[in-house]
Amino acid sequence: MVRLAIIGCGGISRMHAAYLHDLRDRVRVTVAVDLDLARAATTAETLGATLACTDYREALEHCDAVLIALPHHEHHPVGLDCLRAGKHVLMEKPLANTERQCLDLIEAADAAGVTLMVAYCMRFHPLSMALKRILDEGAYGVTFYVSVWTEQHTQYPADHWASSAEKLGGGQLFSHGCHYVDLLLWMLGDPIEGAHIGTNLGTPWMEREGTSEAIIRFADGAIGHHGATWGARGTRLGYALHAHTTEGMLEADFGGGRLTLIRDGVETSLLETEPWSKHGMGEMCHFLRCIETGETPITDGYASLQGLRVIWRLYEAEAQGRMADLSGLGLPDTSRRLPADGQR
Repeated sequence: MVRLAIIGCGGISRMHAAYLHDLRDRVRVTVAVDLDLARAATTAETLGATLACTDYREALEHCDAVLIALPHHEHHPVGLDCLRAGKHVLMEKPLANTERQCLDLIEAADAAGVTLMVAYCMRFHPLSMALKRILDEGAYGVTFYVSVWTEQHTQYPADHWASSAEKLGGGQLFSHGCHYVDLLLWMLGDPIEGAHIGTNLGTPWMEREGTSEAIIRFADGAIGHHGATWGARGTRLGYALHAHTTEGMLEADFGGGRLTLIRDGVETSLLETEPWSKHGMGEMCHFLRCIETGETPITDGYASLQGLRVIWRLYEAEAQGRMADLSGLGLPDTSRRLPADGQR
């Protein structure tokens, strides 16, 4: 039984709380930590934790692992303290705001011999996993274009930490798009070059881009695309992933919970799940399995850093008005593998 401390009891932690009760035979939440003690106490009561506190250091003697769901600029200092204390860490995305900070966390985990995993939950969504298998098998020919689109209205107050580019680590592409850059690398392999265009027109509360377009060319000639906005006052697509192959188009409709093949004008349902099914549970199961077996997470620190390096190179090239050289930033083979069914 793994004893887990939740550090940060905001909205992200509530997503995890929705499934943790179902994993009570493998993990027990022992501590809830938040600067707002009342909020920590509410989370503790909901999950059956015996301790609520405002200082994460008080939690370390009462847990084996921590889920860090804090503002991005706090990932590095809090993560380092937890790792150096010998605690396994599931870090909400992104790993940290700079390359040096990411390396610090990776090196601390390696030195302590503990698990460091980044919470890229979309890797564990049933639709993503099924689509990845289909593309790897070449069931519908060669994949030449994968596009991810997300549209939502995400607006923060002026004094909120996420309104600061420095604290957020960038703009929409860095904060949210990191999920989908990770998916593109996982599905398409080794990136070669790319470009990004962002704007805060329509999202003036953002210091950096609130609307983002990123294009990546991969080694085999395939193109990956991520388009997104945090300024959507209405929505049609919501969250959607389309993979075009030489024999059809596969659509993962995350909001509707469907994976569909469209070929020769005919739609065939390949998989149906609950809309926004509990993919966080699959993520947590994988984290627990890595703790129990010593396996390397498929979203470990190194895999996360590679995706962030892609984003940083895209940002740099955008500022200089050129294409970004992305060669050498593909995920290692161990990070491309899916966990076997039932082994997450």
